[in-house]
Amino acid sequence: MAAFIAETTTLDGMEVLRLRDQDRSVQVTIAPSAGNNAVEFSLRGQNYMFTGGLSPVEVRDRKRLCGNPLLAPWANRLLPSSFPANGRTFQLQEGIGNLRKDGNGLPIHGLLAFSSAWELMHLEAFEDRAEATCRLEFWRYPELMAQWPFAHSIFLTYRLRSGALEVETVIENYAVEPMPVAIGYHPYFQLPGVPRDLWHATIPARKITILNDKLTPTGETNPFTPSEPLALREHVLDNIFEDLVLDEEQRATFSVSGGGRRLSVVYGPRYPVAVVYAPRGQEFICFEPMTGVTNQLNLAAEGKYPTLPQAPAHGVWKESYWIRIEG
Repeated sequence: MAAFIAETTTLDGMEVLRLRDQDRSVQVTIAPSAGNNAVEFSLRGQNYMFTGGLSPVEVRDRKRLCGNPLLAPWANRLLPSSFPANGRTFQLQEGIGNLRKDGNGLPIHGLLAFSSAWELMHLEAFEDRAEATCRLEFWRYPELMAQWPFAHSIFLTYRLRSGALEVETVIENYAVEPMPVAIGYHPYFQLPGVPRDLWHATIPARKITILNDKLTPTGETNPFTPSEPLALREHVLDNIFEDLVLDEEQRATFSVSGGGRRLSVVYGPRYPVAVVYAPRGQEFICFEPMTGVTNQLNLAAEGKYPTLPQAPAHGVWKESYWIRIEG
């Protein structure tokens, strides 16, 4: 019997992709038509991705953030409803109807979190891994290009190997100008069977971002020096962290542990910013890898932050982050 399996199946009538590592009893379920979202990363049948009990169909239809949504072409909030790039300012178009707004009326989380425009490119199992790659050809959709006028495609690969789930993102920029890369992910995690009040979060950062009343950065930071993992019983988290503590491979490792279980999230070096979200009364925590702080597109133009990374004209941007389960 093969150790790794990659296959298609259906859940509530929706086609999903499934990756399995049978030797380690690990399974991943991905819903391409619901934002190419990974709604399951389970060990021995216990899911460490939080979905609030929703099926992939319900995630799509209710537009409920859970699992592992991609925030693109911008992550988090924009203030104002525009962004500068290559010496010009691009205004978001309210009348198209594809903008998601926060409680203050700010555009938030980009355009793709629930998109059905993903198409399967590659699904295969090997001796040492199973992987699935889907593509979203952003440039084909006028309603997307009207908001973010850079012709590009996104390739998102979920790769199960050595007990870890790699989330690899490749952006191919077809435009004649560089494209700002302002993306992030908003993964929701849980420790199955362990109450939130027993969870402890490890946050490897040296700075915490100061926010204004619109929940966007002011350009200032405070030192962040936790002496030990934070007990979620005593903390509510909805913060941006900068100046991450890196290992020899230039990666930062966030984790949540409790009740003999532990989940770690390892950021590749092109994700230098983390949003950590763990509201009181909710049985989840989000370790969100970001290419920059919230609203960095506009803050860079104000001289408060450096410019975001770019996919060069006719070039490629690529990065990964990894999720690991122990216990």
